Amino acid sequence: MFITFDGTEGGGKTTQINALCQRLQQKNIPFIQTREPGGTALGEQIRHWLLSQAMCSDTELLLIFAARAEHIETVIKPALAKGEWVICDRFTDASYAYQGGGRGLDFARIQKLADWVQGDFQPHLTFILDIPVELGLQRAKKRGLPDKFEQETLAFFQRARQVYLDLAKQNPQRCRLIDGCRAESDIRRQIFDALCAHDAPCQFGHAFGGGGDSFLSE
Repeated sequence: MFITFDGTEGGGKTTQINALCQRLQQKNIPFIQTREPGGTALGEQIRHWLLSQAMCSDTELLLIFAARAEHIETVIKPALAKGEWVICDRFTDASYAYQGGGRGLDFARIQKLADWVQGDFQPHLTFILDIPVELGLQRAKKRGLPDKFEQETLAFFQRARQVYLDLAKQNPQRCRLIDGCRAESDIRRQIFDALCAHDAPCQFGHAFGGGGDSFLSE
């Protein structure tokens, strides 16, 4: 099962990813935890450039997809082939939201890169944690010094958020829109219930069994 978490800054992705990984470990379900950009030695170097150096928007987009190509072929697909779950912090939806919505790049160009790099390869399930931009940025500031993206304007993140909302509507089979303002325990239950109910045609089947309460139980 390939699961991605996405959304604008401060939505609580990291908290929920960690909670899911902890539960997978408790249930003895094999998994890897990874992120984009990053996930490989090359990808992490590209991540450093992206978060710390000024560059034109096209360069940023191309670097992100270069990192993604390496990530998919050397980490994600091999893990899935071994029967492991892949839990990923951000994926291609972020390119549409941040580079398309935020930077204003043509969505058709992003789609061409996505078609080239991943073809029809998609996550089985994507959780988009939605939160008002102002609140999310307030939360993000508490994490420490902001990176290049976290220093973007309010308008940038409002455009990115709208793209995420649109993606959730356009992809109801894959995307689950989660209210990031709710209590962490409520969000966690929504995510676990969605995973238990999911009918994606993957080789792992219903690994949890017994519904959300079974998966939530210690």
